[in-house]
Amino acid sequence: MKLSDKTKDIVEWIVCILIALVLALLIKFFIGTPTIVKMPSMYPTLKQDQRLILNRLVRTTHTMPSRGDIITFEAPTSDSYIYESDYDPNDVVAKYSNEPTSLWGKFTHYFLEINKDSYIKRVIGLPGEHVHIEDGKVYINDVELQETYLQPSVTTEILNCPFYDLVVPENCVFVMGDNRPESTDSRRFGCIPLEKIESKVWIRFWPFNLFGKVD
Repeated sequence: MKLSDKTKDIVEWIVCILIALVLALLIKFFIGTPTIVKMPSMYPTLKQDQRLILNRLVRTTHTMPSRGDIITFEAPTSDSYIYESDYDPNDVVAKYSNEPTSLWGKFTHYFLEINKDSYIKRVIGLPGEHVHIEDGKVYINDVELQETYLQPSVTTEILNCPFYDLVVPENCVFVMGDNRPESTDSRRFGCIPLEKIESKVWIRFWPFNLFGKVD
């Protein structure tokens, strides 16, 4: 059966739209994507409702971020947040339970990122480093970390936080928010595995007066 010119045009448009959607998804997953800051945990560096461009190449190339980088990562499951009384010094990696097992579930969760929560935090400790928090200060290998991005009055507290004296495991990072009192981070759930890191924060494009690279 020969298709009419009108039907051919419709088919061509459908094919073009599908190709565009596939390309957009590939770019979003492997190269970069926009996002909106939803929580105050990175204040004052990042404020709620600011718009960012995320660099996905850190995930695509499996590159370990550097100290001070602001990254996004899959949020650990809430049942992994523990108190000091339950702390196991031999188990300092964040937990991810109830992960999808079916092919379709993995596709929608990891690729389409449907019903997937992510956090934005700053990298503090790298693999093999001893992270120690004491008297409101952070020490890396027994040397105080100079955190110029924090507000002068902010200290790093460890009340009800079990992960404050540990060695970061291989292929993991220790992360915290700049707004320490309002941040749920590695102090509560442990170190983040490299495979759970999704991107590095690259550019802030809204508001326009703050447009530029984010440090």
